[in-house]
Amino acid sequence: MRVHVVVHESFEGPGAIEKWARTRGHELGFSQLHEGDRLPTAAGIDLLVVMGGPQSTRTTVEECPHFDAAAEQQLIAACVVAGAAVVGVCLGAQLVGEALGAPAGPSPYPEIGAFAVTLTADGREHPFLASLEPTFPAGHWHRDMPGLTADAVVLATSPGCPRQIVAYSQHVYGFQLHLELTSGLVEELVANSQDQLSALDGFLYVSAADLRRTDWRPLHDRLFAFLDRLATDHQGAPA
Repeated sequence: MRVHVVVHESFEGPGAIEKWARTRGHELGFSQLHEGDRLPTAAGIDLLVVMGGPQSTRTTVEECPHFDAAAEQQLIAACVVAGAAVVGVCLGAQLVGEALGAPAGPSPYPEIGAFAVTLTADGREHPFLASLEPTFPAGHWHRDMPGLTADAVVLATSPGCPRQIVAYSQHVYGFQLHLELTSGLVEELVANSQDQLSALDGFLYVSAADLRRTDWRPLHDRLFAFLDRLATDHQGAPA
């Protein structure tokens, strides 16, 4: 499987997603936008993964020259049309929704920490999420959440955010939550987000300390199971 990962910042890298692709023997490519890489074309991509970042879908090129939200949405839409699988994480999830015509919006609460997420009835029945318990821990670092298209199905929610996992189609997903984090990525996130953490100090669902205490390895197992099922189903789908 040809996997391409779009990375906006070094401290919001693919983490366990990269490990999954390498251990499964998938062909892996990157657009490290913060290093000046260009976005790819949809040709030759079986799975597009769009990572998070401190930007929002409303951030302009003038505000952040290496982030072009419109261009990323065009890439996502082209991959969907071409039949590729797409997974967006955090900001990436919001960009997926926007690419499909559903604008992102503010979450009821900002979330930074490790908090429980609950599968909806649709989530409990979804075959790709069979490795997830009805309620499970996950990482969070966001203010916004993905929009919903007419066909979108919410698969998981939390008290702080009603759209934690969204299925836009059989092979297109938005993960507002984080299962890919590693302890190293968490430390980089914290180090690069001191102003944001200070501004949100005391908010209900904000605790960077919880992120630092979390053992991410069990969450990686859950993520790998989802990606395995997605990849197997996608590769078996008619061309």
